[in-house]
Amino acid sequence: SGGMQLQFLGATDTVTGSKYLIEHRGRRLLVDCGLPLKEVTQRLQWRGLALSDLDAIFVTHEHQDHIGGVARLARAANIPVIASHGTRIACPEEFWSGVNVIEIDSHAAFDFCDLHLRCFPVPHDAREPIQLVIESGAGTSRKKLGVLTDVGRSTPHIESMLSGVDALFLEANHDEQ
Repeated sequence: SGGMQLQFLGATDTVTGSKYLIEHRGRRLLVDCGLPLKEVTQRLQWRGLALSDLDAIFVTHEHQDHIGGVARLARAANIPVIASHGTRIACPEEFWSGVNVIEIDSHAAFDFCDLHLRCFPVPHDAREPIQLVIESGAGTSRKKLGVLTDVGRSTPHIESMLSGVDALFLEANHDEQ
C-alpha cells in the first residue's frame, strides 16, 4: 500500500527492551535497539527481513535497553546511526568505533528517505533524550506517527509535538518515583 507502518520487534525482558521498525515505501528505520545482534537478526528474519534491509537506526537515548545493540548492529549492517550530540558523547568513543554517527539537534526536523522526522526533547534521566514524530505523504494523505518512550511525565512541549498525530506508539515503563 506504500503506507507507513510501525512494528514492535519485541523484548526478552525489561532490561533489553526497546526496538521499533518503521517501514515506508521499502525503506526501514529502526528506532533504538537494546537487543544483541543475534536476537535482532532473528526477529527480522521472522518478518522476512535481513540486516541488509535496514537503512538507519534512530537512537532516543543512551540507556542500555535502547542502545545496547546499536553499535554492533550498525557495523554489521553498515548503516548510519542518528542520535543527539548528548547521546553520542554519553557513550565511550570505543562504543562508536567504526559507526557512522549522524548527530542531530534535539529540536531537529529533517528528511529521511520519503519520511519527514521531527525530534523533540523529553524529560528523562539521560544526557539528551529525544523522541520522534514521523510524517509521510502530503496534503490530505499526510500521516503522522508519534513515538514516545521512557517519559515519566508529560510537558506542554511533548503535548504540542504530538498534537494531531494519527497514531502514537507509547512505551510507558519509566516512572520518576
